[in-house]
Amino acid sequence: MPESTTGATRRHQAGAFDIRNIIGWLIGAYGVILVLMGLFADPETDKTGGVNANLWAGLAMLVVAAVFLGWARVRPVYVPEGGDESSDG
Repeated sequence: MPESTTGATRRHQAGAFDIRNIIGWLIGAYGVILVLMGLFADPETDKTGGVNANLWAGLAMLVVAAVFLGWARVRPVYVPEGGDESSDG
């Protein structure tokens, strides 16, 4: 016997289209680039007061990316399947 869906809408996770995933992956990619630049390029510490700015900024970006990706995994966004049923016009 088929299940009745009157009053109940099916829904699924937004997944890769969740903006938190997109932001997390972009910040993570820039963080990896900055960490690599901080490790292998000239640190130019005379311009930053003795601090390797690329390395620390890259590490901070990796932490922020992990927070965004973790947030999207812990609290996913659910999207109803189908179109908007309230607009009949």
